[in-house]
Amino acid sequence: MSSVVTELHGSALILMCGRAFSGKSTMSREIAGALDAGIVSLDAINEERGLIGGQGIPVEEWVRTNDEATRRVLEQLEAGNRVVVDDTSSPRFLRDNWRATARDAGVAFALVYVDTPENVVRARLKRNREQPIRNDVSDAVMEEHIAGFEPPERDEEYVTAISFPDDVRSLISAIQAKISAPENSGRSRFA
Repeated sequence: MSSVVTELHGSALILMCGRAFSGKSTMSREIAGALDAGIVSLDAINEERGLIGGQGIPVEEWVRTNDEATRRVLEQLEAGNRVVVDDTSSPRFLRDNWRATARDAGVAFALVYVDTPENVVRARLKRNREQPIRNDVSDAVMEEHIAGFEPPERDEEYVTAISFPDDVRSLISAIQAKISAPENSGRSRFA
């Protein structure tokens, strides 16, 4: 992805949203590389804490993980960096909290919805069980996740990516346009 050159200046928070096995982590790496951004992964934070999300994590532990993710994101924004938050970002209140974090920090915000069809997500889970490349997600946790997943609503002004797009340049351009938009050109509280 290093072939995409960015002309962006200043901090930005790019929030990923999508079901488990939708391709968010792969896209996060592509976006981060193209926009010279860091990545804060909630799955990685959980693993550091000895937790595996695919096996079910109590709500109070997710709260602690979100608090740690917020701390890390603010640290990156304060340093003048762009950061990609890699998470399912469901339910909506989580997305609203990240929007508020960006607004309060005075930095640009973009929501990227990885809209991978359910049958593709399930096929990837099955493939992962045959040849593991990441932690498994139990059937019970996956069913609960799929049933309760809240995709972004129209008023959230998100950028849509269908699984891993053929035209990554278009996705990066859409994100660049979003975080460069006049409504996102406020002054950072860290400046």
